[in-house]
Formats: sequence, structure tokens, C-alpha cells
Amino acid sequence: MNAIKNRSRSPWLWIPTLYIAEGLPYFAVNTLTVLMYVNMGVSLADMAFFTGWLYLPWVIKPFWSPFIDLFKTKRSWTIAMEGILCATMAGVGFMLPFSFFFCATLVFFWLMAFASATHDIAADGYYMIELSDHDQAAYVGVRSTFYRIASIIGQGGLVMLAGVLEERMGNVANAWRIVFLILSAFFLIITLYHSFFMPKAAADHPVPGVTARTIVKDFAMTFVTFFNKPGIVAALCFMLLYRLPEALCIKLVQPFLVSPIAEGGLGLSTKEVGFVNGTVGVIALLAGGILGGLAIAKGGLKRWLWPMALSLTLPCGVYCFLSMAQPENFYLICSAIGFEQFGYGFGFTAFMLYLIYFSQGKQKTSHYAFCTAFMALGMMLPGMAAGWLHERLAEINIFGLNGPQGYINFFWAVMICCFATFAVCLKVKIDPSFGKKRA
Repeated sequence: MNAIKNRSRSPWLWIPTLYIAEGLPYFAVNTLTVLMYVNMGVSLADMAFFTGWLYLPWVIKPFWSPFIDLFKTKRSWTIAMEGILCATMAGVGFMLPFSFFFCATLVFFWLMAFASATHDIAADGYYMIELSDHDQAAYVGVRSTFYRIASIIGQGGLVMLAGVLEERMGNVANAWRIVFLILSAFFLIITLYHSFFMPKAAADHPVPGVTARTIVKDFAMTFVTFFNKPGIVAALCFMLLYRLPEALCIKLVQPFLVSPIAEGGLGLSTKEVGFVNGTVGVIALLAGGILGGLAIAKGGLKRWLWPMALSLTLPCGVYCFLSMAQPENFYLICSAIGFEQFGYGFGFTAFMLYLIYFSQGKQKTSHYAFCTAFMALGMMLPGMAAGWLHERLAEINIFGLNGPQGYINFFWAVMICCFATFAVCLKVKIDPSFGKKRA
């Protein structure tokens, strides 16, 4: 009877909430932390370095993902991680008013990051176990759409809410405290909801015959086969450096937007940043990604690699313009960042398709996990150094201009890093037919 009851539940009851729950913690850890810490007076160097470390769980995720098969079910792991996310978000909220908030909240963000990465593994595994191959294909668009909605909520709505609260309360710590307590309450509801409405799949159980020893042995074999793939050096360089300009930019764009004009920024309010970066920017990013997918489907990855590399890198120049001109026209700022994010979304498509291309073979799932780990590492390391680089460059007046030079010099340094993207594109080899729609 329970099996029939579970099977009668529509995936619409749990897929939308599952993928909103998958997206929100990622954006809380990797986006909200940047603006929150800057608004609370943390230096750019400390903010970038310590929040950069928060990428680590997604870097090392392939190392512990096989162990989830040893204990309990994917459903149990998913719900348990949602409970931990609820607790860690509450912990951040309660620690913000204290003088030692930076160290204390970083501990909770670390726990949140590991719980979020584990939730990704369990939720995606549950999706594949619970649904048939046909249903997986049928609902993949729903899954992607609600993850994107989480992106808009996390990078746009929550930031705008924090901005409104900052203005009304006049206290940055209390404003962000409320935001994280709201997130905590949301995850409490999600935990309870999924406890009732996520079906118990018959195939969702610990894998028989799997032990820690066999996992380590299989992982070692996967590790060896991955690093023995032809062209591995060029591929790793591509994974680490293709997005170098964006990896540097991402940690300092929001601080640049909120920094006062006198300090070289644009002087936007937190609410305005939530709109321009988290709403206009995210929508433009998604539009670029959709167009990129259509382009590759028509012409193939090899044909579109260079146009997409140029699309990903050259629009970063809008930050050079914004930092030098410091325009006050909000619509101009929105247009510039929308243009840059559209270019990034278009160019990022080639990167993701290359990871799939390089992962092809007998162990493509495991090899793809390694590729995504290097993808995260390529964002983590430059992001950690971004604040330090800004501080060093701020001491040099390269262009002979009056006023602070930090952001101007930093964004021009980002443009120089575009040559790293071009260099790795020269080295990778791609089958001309890959990605092209077959007649």
C-alpha cells in the first residue's frame, strides 16, 4: 500500500522544492558572504581569502561522494543535510551581532558548505533512483528551472531584502541576521515537507557488497584512469584557467558596486546591487547560456570554442570602463553588467560541454566528477587571491589618474588574464563533430 501511495505522488510535489533547496545554500555560501562581510567592515583581502576557502567542499566532493552509498538512503541523506543547513543558517544569524562574528560565522559557513555539497550528491542520486529514464529526461527542464529560480532568489531577492532591512533598521548586522534566520526557517519547513512528500524509492538503499575498502580501491582505479587520459595536461590547464578572468572578478564585483565613489567604487546601495547583479545579471547569464546551447547544437563545440572564449573574456572590460568612468546612471550600470553576464553565460557553455567531452569513456560519471572538482578549484584559487591583488595594485598609479586606483588597476589586470584563456584554448583538441546536432 505504501509503495502504491509513494508511486502515485507526482514528481511536481518534490522536484521544485528539492532543487530550490539545492541552489539556495550554494548561493548563500558563495555569494551572500561576499557582500555581507564587506558591508560589515571586513577587508577585501580577508573576505576574498576566507570566503574563497568555502569552495573547497565542492572541490573535494568526488572524494567522499562514494561513501554515501555505504550508509542509509539517498532520501535520508537529503533530508538530514537539509536539517543541518537549517541549523547552520540559524547559527550564522545568531552569531552576526557579536564582535567575533567573522570567525564564528565562518565556522558555520564551512559546515553549511559541506552540508550543501553532500546534499547535492544525495539529491541528484535520489532524482536518478526515484525516476525512470523517461521521467528523468521529462523533468530535467523542471529541475534546471527551479535551480535557476534559486539563483535569482539567492543572488537577487535575498540581497535586495538585506538592503531594504539595512535602510529601515540602520544596522547591517541585524539586517543580515534576519535574512539568515528567514533562510533557516525556510529550510526547517523544507526538511519537514520532504519528510512527508519525498517518496521512499524501492531502489534507494545502501549498495550491497560495497565496503570502504572497495570504494577506496575503485576510487584509486578511477584516479589512475583519469590522469592517464590522452591530453590530460592540456585538459587540466583548460579546466583551471579558462575562467580565470571571471574567477578573479567574481569576488570583487559586489564590493566594487557598493564601495563609495571616493574609494573608487560606484556607491550603489545593497538593494540596488541585489537588483543589478542578482536579478538583471542572473537573467542575462541564463539567456546567454540558452543561446550558447543552441549555437553549439548547430555548429558543434570546436567551431564555437573561440567565439565563446572571446565572449567570456572581453566583456570583462565593462568593469574597466565602470571603474574609470564611475557613472551615476543606474540604467547604464545595469546594461553594462547585463552585457558582461550575458557574455559570460554564452562563453561558459563551451566550458561545460568540454567537461562532458573530456569525460567520455567507460567511467564517464566518475571522470566528470573529477572535472567538476577542477572546475571548482579553478574558481577557488584565483578568488582567494583577488583581495590581496587589489590591495597590492591599489598602491600603483598606472594611468596617472587622480583618486583611488585599486579597482581600476585590478580590472585591467583581469583583462591581461584573458590571455590565459586564449592560451588554453590553443592547446585543447576537440572532435569537430562533438556537440553538433546529427542530421
